[in-house]
Amino acid sequence: MQQQLEEAVSIPKATVDILKDQVFSFDTFFVTSHEPYEGGILFKGNLRGVPAKSFEKITTRLENKFGDEFKVFLLINPEDEKPVAVVVPKQTVEPATGSVPEWAAAGAFGVVTIFTLLLRNVPVLQDNLLSTFDNLELLKDGLPGALVTGLIVGVHEIGHILAAKDAGVKLSVPYFVPSWQIGSFGGITRIVNIVRNRGDLLKVAAAGPVAGFSLGFGLLLLGFTLPPSDGLGIIVDPAVFHQSFLLGGLAKLILGDVLKEGTQLSINPLVLWAWAGLLINAINSIPAGELDGGRIALAMWGRKVSSRLGSVTIALLGLSSLFSDVAFYWAVLIFFLQRGPIAPLSEEITEPENIYIGLGVAILFLGLLVCLPYPFLFDPSQVTDFDF
Repeated sequence: MQQQLEEAVSIPKATVDILKDQVFSFDTFFVTSHEPYEGGILFKGNLRGVPAKSFEKITTRLENKFGDEFKVFLLINPEDEKPVAVVVPKQTVEPATGSVPEWAAAGAFGVVTIFTLLLRNVPVLQDNLLSTFDNLELLKDGLPGALVTGLIVGVHEIGHILAAKDAGVKLSVPYFVPSWQIGSFGGITRIVNIVRNRGDLLKVAAAGPVAGFSLGFGLLLLGFTLPPSDGLGIIVDPAVFHQSFLLGGLAKLILGDVLKEGTQLSINPLVLWAWAGLLINAINSIPAGELDGGRIALAMWGRKVSSRLGSVTIALLGLSSLFSDVAFYWAVLIFFLQRGPIAPLSEEITEPENIYIGLGVAILFLGLLVCLPYPFLFDPSQVTDFDF
């Protein structure tokens, strides 16, 4: 096995010696041993100084010696929790890919997602899917709701794009995932280059939920405070507000005594459209795999903690899928498409700034409030005659 590993290494011994003695050196990362690793070399040793500054010196020396031939990663060894450095040829971590098939596939997913967003807001067609193509004109009734929810999802993706541009991160074209239940599960966007550090990953991952939650929350408040216009209101059972702790809490706070169990009421449909957008953002904030929440967790707490948290989250989703179709489909999606692992960052040791960690925690907490049910009765006086 050792002989096979040595044969797989594409970095010559003379190059390894230069890396060990001249690129790392005693003032940044004092090498004590090295071994073949994934077509490159893994160096073990002692990290000197501030990780971010030492890594900057190492990358500068590497570029001065070899140009852009190699990439270096400063990581935490999961076996002993000590820093290690990995050097690999550039082409092994940044292979060239074509973009035309990706755009075509993303476009196809986008068209189907537009259809499911429209369909979600036309209950008569949802109840009888086969009648849709005989009644396509009814889809126009779902246009307002599709626009509101789609706008929240779109703003979410724009947040990622703007933050990625600022951080020098390249993103793939987003794949919008259609959903029968809520119109869309949001977008899947791959990171196609190497992210510099955990701070940059956190900024890019958090920007989407921040933008989406902000717009969705604002529209939700607007929907609650604006009375439904004649002919535009929608009759709902208060049980719908029990589906989300955030939704139920706001409904109780704003609607007050009007909200009673078993008593239907008319609300502005903007409430349900905005809530769908918030739910899509919350689902993408689940701390698992390569979802926004999974990337946020890795950026805040490191690879080991985030991996354990992701495993627990997927297990809980599996249990929830016994009672919820949305949880079932999302668990399947994560397991087959988004379970990771997240690609190594150039430097994974330095923690993000506290302000960004606080933002990441707030996103995960807000996502939890959206997904958890509201367990309290809206009218406590009914506790004796209402079986909840």
